[in-house]
Amino acid sequence: MRGGVTLAAITAIAGMAVVLAGVGAVTAPADPLLVVEQDGEELLTVRTDGFVLEYTHSVEKTPVVETYELRNGSLVMTRMEFSSYGAGLPSTADVNRTDDGAFVFEPNAETEELYVSPGEIAGHELVVDGERYDLVELSGGETVRFRVSEGAGERRGRVPWA
Repeated sequence: MRGGVTLAAITAIAGMAVVLAGVGAVTAPADPLLVVEQDGEELLTVRTDGFVLEYTHSVEKTPVVETYELRNGSLVMTRMEFSSYGAGLPSTADVNRTDDGAFVFEPNAETEELYVSPGEIAGHELVVDGERYDLVELSGGETVRFRVSEGAGERRGRVPWA
């Protein structure tokens, strides 16, 4: 059949498309894993490319929001937003002011691990892709370590409401 496409050719092309799509899905890089652990025990593991820590400053009693990205096996703080200056908040860094009066610091600071000591007053919360985790409840108020893993897996961990 000259100039026409045979059923066998269409089937072969469709089959190749399915195979190539499958290969692409298998080889496409997945988001890294955020691991929250305490004394070497994983409390929470979530596949994501970033997260937010929200807490109340223990002295100023004002909200602090820290934004992190997971890049190349590291945690990168890309933004910190706070309402007033206090101990532990950047005072000499390049800090900007928003229209509503909040202070914004964009450090682009990279670290391999981050230690957080969740507290009742601070009320630390981890926000990952819109889902909130109460770090005080998750950790029993004890220090936790955040790190990045490139390993396989999805959400897992010891979460009280799961």
